Amino acid sequence: MPLPTSPVIRRARLGAELRQLRRREGLTLEQVCDRLGWASTSKLSRIELGQSRPDLADVLDLLDVYKVPAPIRDTLIVIARDAATSRGWWKTLGEMSERQRVYAELEAGAARIVEYQPVIVPGLLQTPAYARARVAAGAILTPKVDIEAEVRARALRQEVLHRANPPDYTAVLTEAVCEPGDLSVDVWREQLRHLVAVTGLEHVTVRLLPRGASGDGLHPLTPYSWYSFPDPADPRTVMLEALTTDVRLATVLDVDRYELMTEALLAAALSPEETVTALARRVGQ
Repeated sequence: MPLPTSPVIRRARLGAELRQLRRREGLTLEQVCDRLGWASTSKLSRIELGQSRPDLADVLDLLDVYKVPAPIRDTLIVIARDAATSRGWWKTLGEMSERQRVYAELEAGAARIVEYQPVIVPGLLQTPAYARARVAAGAILTPKVDIEAEVRARALRQEVLHRANPPDYTAVLTEAVCEPGDLSVDVWREQLRHLVAVTGLEHVTVRLLPRGASGDGLHPLTPYSWYSFPDPADPRTVMLEALTTDVRLATVLDVDRYELMTEALLAAALSPEETVTALARRVGQ
């Protein structure tokens, strides 16, 4: 079930807009909550930080307090509805873990996605066998993980690349990603063949970063994913992937720096055609 927008991003956008409106009126969190009869400021703070799905009635009350005129009000109501959409959509995500849900929401509403991976194939490009092997390998850190549920979750996320009007997707992979490592030969070959096959989709690009290519001296310290969205007013976002959690960056300064990083990596990478040739050569080994 594709989403026209990303709920997590619309929540961030709504929160930023509401915070700006409150400050324009010269009101503190406490003053607004007193006017609305809200028990504490934590509710409003979570809305402004984009940390909770907003109730439309609460948003309407806030717009009344801030005396928002009709054109702006109508726009914010649409954003608020988008921000709350995920409740019904999450039913289709079933048993997806919280970490994967965040990525799924971002991917579902993105217009463009660029991922950098120095070690493993990105989730959107993994075969079931490859995903199963990687999740199983990580079970030492999360022994209660449901491996098959995680594999199904990746498959569900991958539907975004096959829907109508999919995002423009680019994966930048180091050569280490394409090494078999501890994978069986069959799983490794199947995964590389899949990488070659998926580049047949017009909107999917894979770029291989050769050993020694430094991206103008820039070295990303962690895997990351960069997202932009159809509405240019929605904040571009970067997700940094760490061992036990992920960090979302959305300030203009942070995202601009990662955009420069991405441009440098793409300039240092093999062309799409060269990448397909290199991958095909590896499969033939």
